[in-house]
Amino acid sequence: MIRKLSAWWRQRQGDRLAIPAALWNEVEAGLPFLGHLTPDERVHLRQLARGFIAEKQWSGAQGLQLTPYIQLVIALQACLPILYLGLDWYAGWVGIVVYPGDFVIPRQIIDEDGVVHEYDDEVMGEAWHGGPVLISWFEYPQDADGINVVIHEFAHKLDMKSGAADGLPPLHEGMSRQRWIEVMSKAFDDLQRRVDRAEETPLDPYGAEHPAEFFAVASEAFFETPQMLKDEYAEVYEQFKLFYRQDPAAPTFGP
Repeated sequence: MIRKLSAWWRQRQGDRLAIPAALWNEVEAGLPFLGHLTPDERVHLRQLARGFIAEKQWSGAQGLQLTPYIQLVIALQACLPILYLGLDWYAGWVGIVVYPGDFVIPRQIIDEDGVVHEYDDEVMGEAWHGGPVLISWFEYPQDADGINVVIHEFAHKLDMKSGAADGLPPLHEGMSRQRWIEVMSKAFDDLQRRVDRAEETPLDPYGAEHPAEFFAVASEAFFETPQMLKDEYAEVYEQFKLFYRQDPAAPTFGP
């Protein structure tokens, strides 16, 4: 009952958003990886995006003025991974902070001798457990160096549904935890070896930093370049098909 009431409230709030058809079309045209969606899926994605915009608290950082266009670009990409999962997968936090390009986060690390080292970490995005998602906004997508910051950070949020980000999100009934770990570990190790040998890798080398980053980087590929991921890491693709309940590499036959 609570879930039904939550979905009803979300739909009601989303329906109040006046988003012109021309704006929907403009934003979607700039996101070509939505091209595999059926007309019904596009309608559903729009509904999710409306509810997502309505229920989250949006802030522009460093003087960035948020516009409906910026919010819609982010919302559609954030909701693509949960197209068949639902907005409840993004429950438990509300903040989205959007920066104009890269931003700096102060860090502290303690070395093995107990000495504290402070430094500034320049990042494009960050997801905080139980807290907000920080995202860089680039007016020109090419300035993001081929990285989909939104899908990457929201993949981390899905990962965190099971606790700390470790590349193992909550799996659906019928999925094997052991199989997931085997497949992801094998692919992660392969990417690490290739990066260590300074090979050109289809996946962003950043995915070799940590299993959580591999999950986020591979999720970017699943939605943006699905055939590449399928060709390189077929078993990862199959696990993602089960988790995301989508098959973006499947042939599309139009409306």
